Amino acid sequence: MRVAQLTSRPVDERLQYDSVRRLAGPLVAFVLLAAAVPAGAAAPRRAPRPLDLVWHVETADGAEIASQQGDAPINPASVVKVATSLWALERLGAEFRYETRVFARGAVDPGSGVLDGDLVVHGSGDPDFGAGNAMLLGEALARLGVRRVTGRLLVNPTFWIGSEDGSNGTLADAQARGVRMASRLRQALDPQRWGRLQRSAWHEVAQARGFDPARPPRVAVIGGVGVDSEREGELLLVHRSGPLADTLRRFNCYSNNDIERIGSALGPVEELAGLIRVRCDAPREAVQFATTSGLGTNRLTPRLVVRLLREFRATAARAGLPVDSLLPVAGCDPGTVTGFFPTLAGGPGAGAVIGKTGTLTATDGGVSVLAGYASTADGELVFCVVVPQAGGRLRRARRAEEQWILDLLAAHGGPRPSTCRAPLVGADRIAEVLVVAPPSGAPPVVVGGN
Repeated sequence: MRVAQLTSRPVDERLQYDSVRRLAGPLVAFVLLAAAVPAGAAAPRRAPRPLDLVWHVETADGAEIASQQGDAPINPASVVKVATSLWALERLGAEFRYETRVFARGAVDPGSGVLDGDLVVHGSGDPDFGAGNAMLLGEALARLGVRRVTGRLLVNPTFWIGSEDGSNGTLADAQARGVRMASRLRQALDPQRWGRLQRSAWHEVAQARGFDPARPPRVAVIGGVGVDSEREGELLLVHRSGPLADTLRRFNCYSNNDIERIGSALGPVEELAGLIRVRCDAPREAVQFATTSGLGTNRLTPRLVVRLLREFRATAARAGLPVDSLLPVAGCDPGTVTGFFPTLAGGPGAGAVIGKTGTLTATDGGVSVLAGYASTADGELVFCVVVPQAGGRLRRARRAEEQWILDLLAAHGGPRPSTCRAPLVGADRIAEVLVVAPPSGAPPVVVGGN
């Protein structure tokens, strides 16, 4: 830019600039150069780089409608979560529930409210266990008369609480990660350790469950935290998550990278890539996944993304589920689809597009992806639209993709919206806690449940 300005000035101004630069340095030279620009003159602006849209569209039965570079390798980013969701449904089933078990390694005195020993919590990889779920455990422990633990709070390596943003924030050291999880759980169980977020979570739990918001349960752990894989002790509680299908819907709506927790329990990411190659009849080089969340360098083509979506619908159908019970609907569900595409979500197209977004800000130069199912008067279309090299201009990329999908709907008779499903709810709203060892020999009771 500086060279262009110098070569367009009279010769004497260039000589003046060169002389001052040698004598006084670049800062003074810049000031004199700026003063030489006529008053009110605007600096020339570069025209914005044009956006290159790549897309592929098919009918529900696989007939090609339109394609532009549909076989070009692209980074699908978080659209990989659709593949992970397919994998989880195939391996675990839509009704699968994660269990988190709580043990007492020591004697409980309900009269004094003291567990003289350790409180041990073993997770089975529940990917969406949060502070609200911990507070359900606290309420159940209160029913057992446990208010104080003299020993430690111990968790196993597959207990998770709160968000890590997938591999973006996961500690590489398993011991350090376990201590972090145990510390979060200890905080959630003790109101005296709460911050604003924990207080807000308790009021939501109390309102949803009918608890007294002014009387949160308190379990104070005196001996600190640690990591322990042993299950020794008396089983007190079993926390059961909601069905896997509900978990997948939340993760896909918010494009939560902690879906990697689901993948880690299923197998290595290369196993997922192999499954998708088989299901989509694709060569090895065409399907490359770095993570099960879409972080990192991944590869599909728009045509393969559309094929993946059709395979995902088939898997969901075998589980007795419509795809809008697993993926977000623009204008109906919170999260990235509604948030990134407000004109689609707020206009006549609301309720007509079931989709999954994908966004990377820097990897591969940045990318924006929208893929899904468009319900039109002419029938359902399965699509993938991508803006490669979108880093630094994601907002423009999303506006271009939004206009592309609006034009697609209009070209096929207009949108045919469907009725929105029941609102998305938090993981703590549909979990339940079974009190296995109630006092006085009473039968087991359930705290919460859906």
